[in-house]
Order: sequence, then structure tokens, then C-alpha cells
Amino acid sequence: MLVSNLEFLPDRTIDSHLGLVQGSSVRSKHVGRDMMAGLRNIFGGELKGYTELLQDSRKEAMERMLKQAESIGADAVLNIRFSTSSITAGAAEIYVYGSAVKLAPKTGAPSS
Repeated sequence: MLVSNLEFLPDRTIDSHLGLVQGSSVRSKHVGRDMMAGLRNIFGGELKGYTELLQDSRKEAMERMLKQAESIGADAVLNIRFSTSSITAGAAEIYVYGSAVKLAPKTGAPSS
């Protein structure tokens, strides 16, 4: 599955637009991570526990979006965007969405 934040892929033609596909993940903070983050706020530095939490959330949201795209027969998801929002104190949503498309078959050799 091709994935891009571009609206179009170079050297490829979109045959049909299949619609919006999306995926999300809602995660809450872990008490242990929260205490370590509090210490980091005092002394400074990266909040590695939260970085990992967000990376895992983005990965899960992407996997859900791609699964939806595959289920409708997409070859690619274009114009992908991420969004975050606070759901409640201590919980956030990562949301990813894009346009599922069917690509026309490649023709000829790529130009050099």
C-alpha cells in the first residue's frame, strides 16, 4: 500500500477516488510515566515515556486507517494528515485520515 502526504504521486495516475479513510487511537497516561514526566518538567529534558506513547498511538492509528483502505480495495492513501485532541484529563486521541485511491496501472519505463 502506497502512503503519502502528497495529493498526487509523481509518475502515477489516479484511476478512482474511493473516499476518506481514517484511524484513531485514544490513550491515557500511565501513573509511572506521569511521575517521571513531573520530574522532567522540573529538571528539563525529553519526556521519553510520552514520546513512546505517542509513537505507539500513531502506529496504531495508521494501521487502522490502512486496514480500512485495504478493505475497500485501495492501492494508496494520499494526502494523509494527523490530528491530536485531548479527550479528558490524562487522555488524548491521535487521529489520522487520508484519501483512499485506486491507481491506474504503470505504463512504460520511468524516464531518466
